Amino acid sequence: MPGYIEDRWWTKRPDPATGKKRHTARHGQGKRYRVAGVPGVRDRSFQNLLGPDGANAWLAKAQNESTKGEFIDPRDGNIPLREYVEGSWWPALKADPSTLETIKGRVWTHILPTLGEQKLRDIKVGTLRIWLKDLERTVAPGTANAVWGYLSNILTYAVDDERITKNPCKAKTIKAPTAPPQKARAWSRERVSAVKAALHPKYQILVDVGVGAGHRQGEAFAIDVDLDVDEEAGVIHIRRQVKRVAGKLVFAPPKGGKERTAPLPRYLAAQIRAHKEAFPPQKVTLPWRDPRPGETKKEIEERAPRTHRLLVTNLDGDAVRAWSWNQHYWKKALAAACVIPEPPARVRGSNANLAYGDTREFGYHSLRHTYASVQLDARESVVSVSKWLGHSDAAITLRVYAHFMPEADGRGRRAMDAWFEGGTHSEMISPDSPQGSIPAPTIESATPAEASSRSTSSASPRPDSELVPAS
Repeated sequence: MPGYIEDRWWTKRPDPATGKKRHTARHGQGKRYRVAGVPGVRDRSFQNLLGPDGANAWLAKAQNESTKGEFIDPRDGNIPLREYVEGSWWPALKADPSTLETIKGRVWTHILPTLGEQKLRDIKVGTLRIWLKDLERTVAPGTANAVWGYLSNILTYAVDDERITKNPCKAKTIKAPTAPPQKARAWSRERVSAVKAALHPKYQILVDVGVGAGHRQGEAFAIDVDLDVDEEAGVIHIRRQVKRVAGKLVFAPPKGGKERTAPLPRYLAAQIRAHKEAFPPQKVTLPWRDPRPGETKKEIEERAPRTHRLLVTNLDGDAVRAWSWNQHYWKKALAAACVIPEPPARVRGSNANLAYGDTREFGYHSLRHTYASVQLDARESVVSVSKWLGHSDAAITLRVYAHFMPEADGRGRRAMDAWFEGGTHSEMISPDSPQGSIPAPTIESATPAEASSRSTSSASPRPDSELVPAS
């Protein structure tokens, strides 16, 4: 096999006069043995010839792994994590501009300050256990999970770049932090109406859009009345959102780049018409996806500003900025409707924003949860609801909203009762229902729980009747 070991303290050929090898000029200086001649492997020097860390062991390992194309030089892992992130990982990372902002903030805040000066090859499982313990004590579980994912991605890149042989984040004795599951909660009709009534009149339509069509907040801010609302077809299109990138607002595709179409309830169509009369739509021009100047012709074309006549704008006629709207309008309405406590009084002379505390549970997304609950309670197909919500997979819809599906256990019990009583499949499935439903027992034979469940089911409102104007 190719490769050899050179003794740099002695000449290769003996002295012609004495027949003995002679000292070289570097005899007794530096490392004595040099491994060379292995294809694809840089030369390496060793002090010892034998032993697990000697030249012979290194040559055998290099020859074997080089032949299989698996050789990774440990010296390539001498680079500090910060240098690798800033020079290799970050410049090559591809993502939506706003996502890149989030990633950079977390990597530079939670990873590099503590691990940045560590060499890649020195980041071991034991190091990560201690780092992870400290991380979980200082940030929320969801943030810890995201930061851990970014670190694992960095080290996976390092493996692919042949800097290290394996990713310590994937060791069996260390686990990624898990965020506690948060159950989606729908609002009652009374709460929806109360919050809507407490909003500035120009923004009340946003409640109808969230509950009536399942828009995310940025999507509701970006509705073009000319392109997206189709009363004749009875649909509303979700084609863009307003979001903040590099400190400026832009138009961008919906989350995941998934445009979609949702049914337009008659009530929502009427509310949109009324809103347009009271607050005429305004033309707003924003860059597409990224406000920064493009560096190539393609980037310049892709980021070119676009103009849309928006259903909702701020009081100055510009696109709504989410943080400002949440702070000054949404949270104020939540407090007025007694959904959250009133904030502490502002200190006289202070211009600081009111401190409402943690209100994530009651964000605009609650309206989207309510939309899903009404649809599923009305026994709409999970696949259809998933499509209207813009989920990439119906499994996501089931995982988030399965608890909104009505009387699943009740129908199962009645199906088994019918089977044990000798009912046939055709008797058990109603021909009038596309999904099939189990005929309920008579009131005399029904248990109180079944009677209650059936009563609730028969009163389940359809989406049009559920969405009533706020008083």
